[in-house]
Amino acid sequence: MNILLDENLDWRLSRDLPGHHVKSVPLIGWAGIKNGDLLSRAENQFDVLITMDSKMRFQQNVSKYRIALIVLDGRSNRLVDTRPLMAKVLTVLTTIRPGTVTIVPAP
Repeated sequence: MNILLDENLDWRLSRDLPGHHVKSVPLIGWAGIKNGDLLSRAENQFDVLITMDSKMRFQQNVSKYRIALIVLDGRSNRLVDTRPLMAKVLTVLTTIRPGTVTIVPAP
């Protein structure tokens, strides 16, 4: 699966998603792009966008895009707080569908 990590997440999370092709918004030169434009660009190259931006699901009609959105609901976006959520993300990835939003809460 092709996964995009939003700019509010550490690119090193890609190491915790084995078997998937993971890129980071800043590393591909998309930093600063507004959420709607980001989803439009991403849907052509990625299956899933993972973010900590809890407002994105309310600001964007994700159902109109061919990409799924996973929102991490952790204490912070620091690696120490997001890394433990990756096990749940791996489980979610097995059933996720385009145009849906899934919240992954902290343990």
